[in-house]
Amino acid sequence: MTEFARRLDGVRIAFDAAPGERPVVLVHGFASTAALTWVDSGWVRALGEAGRGAITPDLRGHGRSDKPHRAADYAPRQLAADLVAVLDTLGLEQVDLIGYSMGSRVVAALAQLAPERVRRLVLGGAGPLELFETWDLNAINRFVGSGDHPADPTIAAVLGPAIAAGADREALVACVQGVAGCTLDVPAGIPQLFVAGGADSIPAGVAALAAERGARYLELPGRTHLNALTAREFKQAALEFLA
Repeated sequence: MTEFARRLDGVRIAFDAAPGERPVVLVHGFASTAALTWVDSGWVRALGEAGRGAITPDLRGHGRSDKPHRAADYAPRQLAADLVAVLDTLGLEQVDLIGYSMGSRVVAALAQLAPERVRRLVLGGAGPLELFETWDLNAINRFVGSGDHPADPTIAAVLGPAIAAGADREALVACVQGVAGCTLDVPAGIPQLFVAGGADSIPAGVAALAAERGARYLELPGRTHLNALTAREFKQAALEFLA
């Protein structure tokens, strides 16, 4: 059953909590939802089979959560504070987290905001280059407003399916503006596992970033940004790392 955590400013964050020991927080990426990213790809089931619980929030602007329209409402610190509110609602002091794509930047932001709440991090589908920082805002607005296809094909590829599925267009644009430039910086001492598809260009440079930090890195041969999540090897590596 869907539950809600409420921020002091009134924004409500929807989440589901699947039963199990030592629940793992799973954070989806941009223009997606918890159900699409974590339930449909088998992650919640895999965690349950391993005896672990799963907490799956919808980020603000997405799914069943509230959808403010100001860019400032999507600053990394705000997205991280939403996760703190979920943890507080459930009475959880410290958790493991798995993020994918933009979700990796959100869990990294949580580690910066409240490092004492984070035990271990799995950072999937993200690298040192933040995608939104390369997008042209005028092109985004033209595509969202009138469907004009931008020169950068990734804008239409990412936003198109979400818009077709009925996503809040203003919230998505605000999220792009608020998250642009968000880093993957994590305080020293928090163990990290980086995972990326071998055929995914979005996390370019992630292997070098992991090596620089002395962190673990797993490449999934032939996997793209979209199908890396379904890889059994990804799930097994994450479960072993978070054991």
